[in-house]
Amino acid sequence: MNDLETRSAPARPGALRRAAPALLGYAAVRALGLVVLALWSAVRGKDAYTLLTARWDALWYTRVAELGYGYEVRLPNGDVHSDLAFFPLLPWLERLAAAVSPLSHADGGFVVSLLASLAAAWGIFAVADHVYGRRAGVCAVLLWAVLPVGIVQSMAYSESLFTALAAWSLYAVLTGRWVTAGVLAGLAGLTRPVGLAVVAAVWAAGTAAFVRERATGAAPRRTSFVRERSAVPADGARTGERAGTPATTPRVHAPEGAPRVPRAPGVRLRRVLGMLLAPLGTAGYVLWVGHRTGDGPLGYLDVQAGWRNGFDGGYAFARFVAEKFMSFPSALAGLALILGVGLLVWLYVAGVRQHQPLPLLVYAGVVTALALCASSYFGSKPRLLLPAFPLLLPLALALARLRTPRSVLVVGAVAVASAVYGAFWLNGSGPP
Repeated sequence: MNDLETRSAPARPGALRRAAPALLGYAAVRALGLVVLALWSAVRGKDAYTLLTARWDALWYTRVAELGYGYEVRLPNGDVHSDLAFFPLLPWLERLAAAVSPLSHADGGFVVSLLASLAAAWGIFAVADHVYGRRAGVCAVLLWAVLPVGIVQSMAYSESLFTALAAWSLYAVLTGRWVTAGVLAGLAGLTRPVGLAVVAAVWAAGTAAFVRERATGAAPRRTSFVRERSAVPADGARTGERAGTPATTPRVHAPEGAPRVPRAPGVRLRRVLGMLLAPLGTAGYVLWVGHRTGDGPLGYLDVQAGWRNGFDGGYAFARFVAEKFMSFPSALAGLALILGVGLLVWLYVAGVRQHQPLPLLVYAGVVTALALCASSYFGSKPRLLLPAFPLLLPLALALARLRTPRSVLVVGAVAVASAVYGAFWLNGSGPP
């Protein structure tokens, strides 16, 4: 229902110009967040740059970049925190930045995150623009920017880098660029364990394409996994149809007069190659960890167990929420958690009802499942959900229908609230 064959979307001239409103809006929101963080930290007598680059996971990434793997901390309760839990792509880039510039490794991590966050915003725009049109693409980027934990996008963490690679890999899948999708999925797999979600999206899309060809007897095509639709009108109002349903006039990505390429040679071979490349990053690092620890292919799971990380189907999280209802003040937090999970489920179901392309549904579903069903520290779950940007598309469509002044007012108000919360958060408990 959501992987129908349509025109492919060749690269358009002025792609950066088309994405400029989204990127400028994103930069403005992130600049606001950094300014508020600097002011708040100054009042508290703390250094904002240290909060962004030299605390929590950022310290582990920097240590790997400087000294390589092999550091661990043994806690009194017997837990072992090993740096092998942290995937290598961000430390590699930090080391590269320090090697070719006067930046320190921590500085390099900050610069990589800033650049990666812009690349992620562009990738999110590209995906949303391809599926629902330019206005929805801008709204999706702004919504990602104003998330309550959006300040993490500016930290020397791997979330921005991973989201950039995931978004562009998904865009490559949506437009039939299988080898590019596989390479980017492989790099995403070198960034975070949730790289499995990108691999799953590539494999689901590839499998669906093969099944469709077998069922219809058609020759392989370079396909676009999206229904034909029209863009949301400039005034934000779409009349006579529901969001996500096919419009009467299809929006065509290709420039006027561009030739259609109904049957590209070697499509099946490139699809297979992309699917084979996709899991290499995750598999390669996991197998290397197993070899290094001497625990075989499952050695990485033992490393994560030392951090009390695992996949229990959500049992630990459910128990954590249930315990909140043992007293009245904490019961409010428990209720908020239930409402938050309900919102995530509603957004995912809304995406299904709006016929989001299959790769986006698979990716968002796996990211959400891994975040909610892991037994890791529960305060980190909002951060772990940050890459699940397809969940924002139903909200982006709703925001795109508002008149521009009203949508600007909504985004501006939420951006201020997000900036204040981010400054309060980092100066308090902060992201683990």
